[in-house]
Amino acid sequence: MIQNFENTIDNWVETINSYNFEFICLQPSPTEWSLGQVCTHLLDETAWYLEQVEVAVSAHDNSEKEMTPEGKGMFINNSFPDEKLRRPGDSTNMPFPGSKEQLLSGFSELKDKIRDTEKLVSESTAKGKTQHPGLGYFNAEEWLQFAEMHFRHHLKQKKRIEDFLKTVEQD
Repeated sequence: MIQNFENTIDNWVETINSYNFEFICLQPSPTEWSLGQVCTHLLDETAWYLEQVEVAVSAHDNSEKEMTPEGKGMFINNSFPDEKLRRPGDSTNMPFPGSKEQLLSGFSELKDKIRDTEKLVSESTAKGKTQHPGLGYFNAEEWLQFAEMHFRHHLKQKKRIEDFLKTVEQD
């Protein structure tokens, strides 16, 4: 799973490297994120997921609690549902990145953090769980899997944005 995760991150890095910063921040519409905003979202969310891993491996809290049926279905399929998901305020509240370099550095640091986190999980005997806001309780391994699934889920969005960018002339 970690190798797949790294490959997905590399896919995002290749995409960011192929555009200038202006295009990275170009939104297909006022209600849709730019590539930069999607990357910011991925980096921010994954950082939170990895924090949850650290909490889960540090104790046995909530070990008897379960995820929701929707969450169980996602894990069985190892995938998010094949649909656009929107949270209230997503299109207007997601910040733009400060620079292309900030995104590339963020992805590089994330890969290192994922490797460190995987090692932490493999060495831990704690079986704690923490609560996902809508899908119930995940253990450390599930949080790692969820983070990887989340990255893959946004690949379709990346493709839609790239299709839009192909219609706009880049310098």
